[in-house]
Amino acid sequence: MAEQRIRISIEGPVATITAARPEKLNAFDIDMLKELSAACDTIEENAAVRVAILTGEGKAFSAGGDIRAWAGMEANTFGHAWVRFGHRVFERLATLRMPLIAAVNGHALGGGLELAAAADIRIAETQVKIGLPEAGLGMVPGWSGTQRLVKRFGAQAVRRMLLGGEVLTAVEAQIAGIIDQVVKTGTAVEAAKAYAARIAARGPAATEVSKLMIAVANGEDNGAAVEALGSILVAKTGDLKEGVAAFTGKRPADFKGEW
Repeated sequence: MAEQRIRISIEGPVATITAARPEKLNAFDIDMLKELSAACDTIEENAAVRVAILTGEGKAFSAGGDIRAWAGMEANTFGHAWVRFGHRVFERLATLRMPLIAAVNGHALGGGLELAAAADIRIAETQVKIGLPEAGLGMVPGWSGTQRLVKRFGAQAVRRMLLGGEVLTAVEAQIAGIIDQVVKTGTAVEAAKAYAARIAARGPAATEVSKLMIAVANGEDNGAAVEALGSILVAKTGDLKEGVAAFTGKRPADFKGEW
């Protein structure tokens, strides 16, 4: 069996997802993307988990996509099997039911920054540098670097990194609104756990619904968020219970409009 490169640990209400490919600076290939998607399913299905932390093993958070994983792909395969698949996985991460904190313990470049952007809160160590070097390789961001990043951080910061090739320090990224907190080297995970404890102490239902409402306000995946909120509300009504009972009992429903 291949070595697991996305690891999960759960301590009480907090799940930690770790990208564990330090010899490649936690760069992603297809198998690693599949593992990340599976990790999202695992923690979301655990009702005890109220908040998640995302980090990298070793000296990097993530160097993004492994060039060797996609460089030889034919254009259509690159667009579908690599870009669109990776985009779906990162969207899955961004839409976890629980808040996600990125403990950015090392550089986050290209896909690594897109990975961090999927989190709700980003805590970075002081030595960290972030950027979008794709244009220097003759390519464009494919895992929501021009979409989620612009919605969450504004277009100008993305222009500076993508068009101008600027690499920002953790402090510069905090000033630009990309990083929420800067901490000492070696303390990002510790700081993320402290923040996770704050979140976990709050009402879990209110926290989950608040995350969805913020996503709607920010123009992120409005359709899914609205339908999720509506479905949760309707599922708690007397009408739904009556409708199911009538269906299974093969009788007309007697709806009362009970909320």
